[in-house]
Amino acid sequence: MSALLALTMGDACGIGPEIIAKLCREGAAGACVVLGDVAVMRRAAAAAGGGLAVAVIERAVDARAVPPRCIPVLPVPGLPADLAGAPLGAIDPRAGAAAARCIEHAVALVQAGEVAGIVTAPIHKEALAAAGIDFPGHTEMLQALAARGGAVPPVRMMLANDELRTVLVTIHLSLRRAIDAIDTAAVLETIRIAHAAAARWGQARPRIAVAGLNPHAGEGGLFGDEEIRFIAPAVAAARADGIEVSGPFAPDTVFMRARNAPGHNGEFDIVVAMTHDHGLIPVKYLGVEQGVNVTLGLPFVRTSPDHGTAFDIAGSGRADASSLAAAVRMARRLISGASAP
Repeated sequence: MSALLALTMGDACGIGPEIIAKLCREGAAGACVVLGDVAVMRRAAAAAGGGLAVAVIERAVDARAVPPRCIPVLPVPGLPADLAGAPLGAIDPRAGAAAARCIEHAVALVQAGEVAGIVTAPIHKEALAAAGIDFPGHTEMLQALAARGGAVPPVRMMLANDELRTVLVTIHLSLRRAIDAIDTAAVLETIRIAHAAAARWGQARPRIAVAGLNPHAGEGGLFGDEEIRFIAPAVAAARADGIEVSGPFAPDTVFMRARNAPGHNGEFDIVVAMTHDHGLIPVKYLGVEQGVNVTLGLPFVRTSPDHGTAFDIAGSGRADASSLAAAVRMARRLISGASAP
């Protein structure tokens, strides 16, 4: 029996509900329970082409009894009233509040053992802020929820597809603040988290490359000394731990060296990148439709598509569910401990 996953509907004004509906229509969701608002999901079913039933369930496990090509929705308590009245393609505090509540409910379910993992549809950071939610994104919110009053687990964002896996030292910060946040401890912790996470997809000794921060990885200090002061010492400390890691390498070439594809024999299994865009641009360039965001370090599996809410096409029926389908497949592989791309 396949693992039961919780799918959060994401921002009600974006494409999240619509791509969930398309996934269910295609029969690609498998054993999943959708956490959200029934009226929003019915609106999404209509946008996805209509003729798709929405089944309202009372418990997560009831999703297993829902027929194929039907959306099993577990209504989340405490959602704003008239959420389906929030206009598509617009920032709305009701949608931000609802997205956060769905994430909270998903974590509660996985912590209670009612679901095996979480797949999150896209949320909008401005909508979260408009609702007074004090988190810049999924990763930080999940980290806090995982703590539940205890120690906050160190987490990192990984973006992965069939050809490349990148783990980030810093994420949702301005570039200036991200540079200031880089130190030996942060880089070393990222390497260790990436190494430990690899065991979850069946790879005990991943080959990890660490990208530099500056052009040419600093060129011996000519273009910046972060590599000398912080990054190289972290690599040395990780190697002393027995981790197969090397670098820092020039960030403009290391991703090509790590690419696993026909004609590209990757030298590395994972690249650790210093900042959000350094690491995400190469993966997204290879194809947003296949990219998956994985939060490493949580005590449960969480994946997500690697795209945003796409307000410009919300409700048009043009949203592509491929990345969400890839996120569901990745979650199942991580839960089973099988080899993941």
